[in-house]
Formats: sequence, structure tokens, C-alpha cells
Amino acid sequence: MSTGASSPSHPPARGISTVPALLAALTARGGAPALTWYDDDGRVELSGAVLANWVVKTTNLLVEELDAAPGTRVRLDLPAHWRAAVWALAAWRAGATVLLGDPDGDAADVVVTDRPGAPHAAAGSAARAEVVAVSLPALARRFDGDLPPGAIDAAAAVMTYADALGWVPPTDPAAPALSDVSPRGATDGPDPGVTTHAALLGWATADDAPASGTAAGARTVLVVPHGVDARPLVGSLLRAVVGVWARGGSAVVVTGAPAAAEQDDPERWRRIVDGERAEATLRLGR
Repeated sequence: MSTGASSPSHPPARGISTVPALLAALTARGGAPALTWYDDDGRVELSGAVLANWVVKTTNLLVEELDAAPGTRVRLDLPAHWRAAVWALAAWRAGATVLLGDPDGDAADVVVTDRPGAPHAAAGSAARAEVVAVSLPALARRFDGDLPPGAIDAAAAVMTYADALGWVPPTDPAAPALSDVSPRGATDGPDPGVTTHAALLGWATADDAPASGTAAGARTVLVVPHGVDARPLVGSLLRAVVGVWARGGSAVVVTGAPAAAEQDDPERWRRIVDGERAEATLRLGR
């Protein structure tokens, strides 16, 4: 966990059209920041290399433990949080489909959730879906709560996997990468809410995408509105952070009390923005 100001963004990336290319570009940044997170517990910063390493370890878990591959449906039942971005990137790297929106909607093969005891997670387990319990605090080493039988504790499990990417199945470019049934669901064609692997980076960098108005390489603040349910905003967060990274920038995601400061405490907000050397601000859900 870091508390100091960040260094400027890495120079703009070029030719990024796939998730593997995006992860390679993040790794190439080394110690330069890619994702900074503010919430009620403080500030967390992930360099490009560290973020990519989280994704690699998580991909290895999905493939080796859960047999993730093209056709595997991974329901992401998390709020708009940096861990949601890691799990989405890992699922995409494995060629799987990320499901967002109605937790009682399309059947999932894997349910990634911070509330494994909720009825929808229990139903998924009964339907032979694998349940992965995610602890949101940055320094968590285990899930703080009861786990259903057979559930995987992500905090304990992910760190046991290799830092180098193991075997992953080839991605089918025409297969769905994202199925989002929320009101702001993604789309790349005739199927509402569905974006294919081939269209994923284009979806994140399109003219109507959140990051489209930011300069290449910009350090961009992404505000998760305070006092609202952040689960429906996961798709917006994913589109924004992937778009920022694909343009060579870095993302500063602000939620909780720090996000409320934008309206309630202008001096605190200015300290955050100036301390992060932010060049643009985007508000999710608007």
C-alpha cells in the first residue's frame, strides 16, 4: 500500500488490439503506475508489471484449477473495484466469457464473488458452478467470513500460482468476451450486451467510450459515485480502465469517502487530483 504521489504516466502504447498485447504493454511499463485505487481504507498503487503479474497468477488459477477456456462463463459478482479488473483480464486471457449484470441470469461455470454466502452464489454451487470468494481489502491474505463447501479462497489461492503464464488455450476471436445485461451493457453488434474477443479493445477505445476524450498517455481519475450500488458500474469501470491502458495512460480509481470529497470537501479532492498529477477526470455512470 502506497501513500506517496505518483510518477507520470508511461508513454502511449501503440498497436494494442488484444488482451495479450495489453498485458505485454503493462508489463513493459515496469515500475510505472498503471492503476491507483482510493477507498475508505486508503490508497493502493499497482505498477504495470505488478498488475500484469496479478493477472497472470489469476489466469493460471482459472486455467489450471477451474479448466477455464473458450466457452467457460465466468460470472463477475463484484463491485466496481480493482480486483474486478484483474479477474476480468484473467478471464479474457483464458479466452472465457465474463458475465455481468443479473446474478440470477445466464448460468455460469465459475462465480467470482465477494459474497459467497448469498443465495445466487449458493444456487450456482448447487448447479455445479465453481465459487471463488474474493476478499476486497488490499492486504487480505484470506477471506474474512464463512465459505461454502468447495469454494476457493482467492486471497490464499492466487498467490500460490506461478508468476509466468502457463499453458492457456487459444482464444476464439468470434467468441463472446463480455455479456453485460446491465442498462449500460456492452455491445459490438446484433446481440445486445455482448462484445466478442475480437471487438473487446475496440469497445474500450471507441469514440463513445469513456477514455476516448482523454489524451494518449494521460493519467486519468475515474470516479465511482459515492453512495450508490457499485455493482452495476463494473462494466463501465472495465471499459474505462482498459481504454485508458490501451491509450498508454494510467488510471486513478476513486471510490468511497474519497469520491465523496469531490462534492463535499473540495480541498481534499484537489489534493488527490494534484498529488496524482491527474490530467483528466471521468465519472462512471454518467
